[in-house]
Amino acid sequence: MAAPAAPLSGRLTERLGDLLVQEGLLTREGLAKALKEQDANPGQRLGLIIVKMGLVPETAVVRLLARQFRMPAVDLSRFEADPRLLKLIPADLATKHTVLPLKRDGRSLTVAIADPTSMSVIDDLKFITRYDIIPVLAGEYSMRTAIEKHYEANETHIQSLLQDIAGEDDDVEVLENPEDTTDVNVLAAQVDEAPVVKLINAILVDAVTKGASDIHFECFEHELRVRYRIDGALVEVMKPPMKMRAALISRFKIMSSLNIAERRVPQDGRIKLKVGKKVVDFRVSSLPTLFGEKVVLRILDKGNLTLDLDKFGIEPRAERELMEAISNPYGMVLVTGPTGSGKTTTLYSALSKINTGDTNIMTAEDPVEYNLFGINQVQVRNEIGMTFAAALKAFLRQDPNVIMVGEIRDIETGGIAIKAALTGHMVMSTLHTNSAPETITRLLDMGLEPFNVASALNLILAQRLVRRVCPKCKVKYTPDAAELAGAKVKAETTLRDLRFTDEALMNAKAKASPEAAPFLANLSLDTTIGELPFFKGPGCDNCGGTGLKGRQGLYEVMFMTPTIKKAVMVNSDVQVLRETAIAEGMLTLRMDGWLKVLKGVTTLDQVIRETST
Repeated sequence: MAAPAAPLSGRLTERLGDLLVQEGLLTREGLAKALKEQDANPGQRLGLIIVKMGLVPETAVVRLLARQFRMPAVDLSRFEADPRLLKLIPADLATKHTVLPLKRDGRSLTVAIADPTSMSVIDDLKFITRYDIIPVLAGEYSMRTAIEKHYEANETHIQSLLQDIAGEDDDVEVLENPEDTTDVNVLAAQVDEAPVVKLINAILVDAVTKGASDIHFECFEHELRVRYRIDGALVEVMKPPMKMRAALISRFKIMSSLNIAERRVPQDGRIKLKVGKKVVDFRVSSLPTLFGEKVVLRILDKGNLTLDLDKFGIEPRAERELMEAISNPYGMVLVTGPTGSGKTTTLYSALSKINTGDTNIMTAEDPVEYNLFGINQVQVRNEIGMTFAAALKAFLRQDPNVIMVGEIRDIETGGIAIKAALTGHMVMSTLHTNSAPETITRLLDMGLEPFNVASALNLILAQRLVRRVCPKCKVKYTPDAAELAGAKVKAETTLRDLRFTDEALMNAKAKASPEAAPFLANLSLDTTIGELPFFKGPGCDNCGGTGLKGRQGLYEVMFMTPTIKKAVMVNSDVQVLRETAIAEGMLTLRMDGWLKVLKGVTTLDQVIRETST
């Protein structure tokens, strides 16, 4: 049964009864009875009580409120709930505020509400759903009945998931770590009850099946929440019972060989899960929070590791320049971008291209995410002095050909990496900067000499990940002026204005999606934005109603030409470096994003969100 909703504002509660009396819909005696009933049930709204007591038809109450607040009213019996829309508003929020999503049209979402005075709820819904909210009025009694009916599936999600996994226990095996102790095994027996074990197994297997990259297990004051990160976005999947909190956290800790008695400090561990013939690693992190410990698991599924950059959408010229840079016997290649943008995957892909029997490849990583055959991988451990800089110094005594350093964080690591690149070694690493030109500035700000930076660098690659349009529900549409303004373009802006090259347009035509290809036949640099095809997904079962499925890389590749090296040596600022690189043929992240929009691969909204001008 749904929890009682919050009462209407005092202003409406006081006026509603009087309004009904003035309209001749309710007698004074009836109002007195309803107010007396409300005193006995203070959590219920007066309008709901009047309808439940049969004093006034609900349709009459709704018409009156709609007229008073100048809002459109709807009859919920004429709407069939769309499961895809229900996922946009969590069940607890729908119940608490008595709201129900009815219809989606582009970026607008029509939502039925029972309280016409609660405009703050509209702001909350806009923030949560990322849609423009169009509120319509509906009867509270009908609303509560519809919410209970349509969100009932969410309440039984855990039980159904447990039933699904019950028959799979024989195929799920936790490969215990060798560090397990007797004490841990004793504690494990305390949380080894079937419901706990099955629920944890269900969550882990379900996340892998759905292609999640992370699992978030979160504790709040009155509820638990489990969310998956799928294609870069967090999606709530279930709310386990609060009584299972301690047992679930302890089970996670035991599986990853953590100390279940220690709840005051963060801990890190790993789980190796065997499902049938497939083995998946989970990197586990626990963190004390106000109402319990938050557990986050990073899923390291080697079966999903793709080392083919072409499948991620790197442009042919950018890929050629990258391959040329890493094929040199010495020099430095840097990959930059925010956390979770695919930098490690790009480096692994590059290493796989040069991983031959006559090459000694050594990596220092924090942590080592995937074990790659033929590559000597070292785990950085700062607590014992095994830092990136210390690993680099040791590597130089190991006769390496190629060195990969997880991240250049300080001048010591940067200085050693530069020295290695200048003394006959190929060095690869990452930084956290927003663009390729800004990477130069970051290195110089660390204190590295411009001459050494210019001499050592072969190439800098900046990247982002954007979500792809769902291929099952992809449709063509025309963006409005506001959407184009967000991209800082107008309908009459040409591709020449966006500084595209003929080579980039040829590649766009050659690799366009089947839906976009027919529209690109006459594409030229003088084509305007208003003539371009744009695609989006209205949502379907394949994409969970989001219109997006899978991810795509955006790449900004700055090959260190003699002209760019000269600009670095005279300590040019970021804007000069960017303009020089574009003149030399570099596509910025935003330009590469426009190409992906042209090809029908992603949406303009995704490109705007992940890139700057």
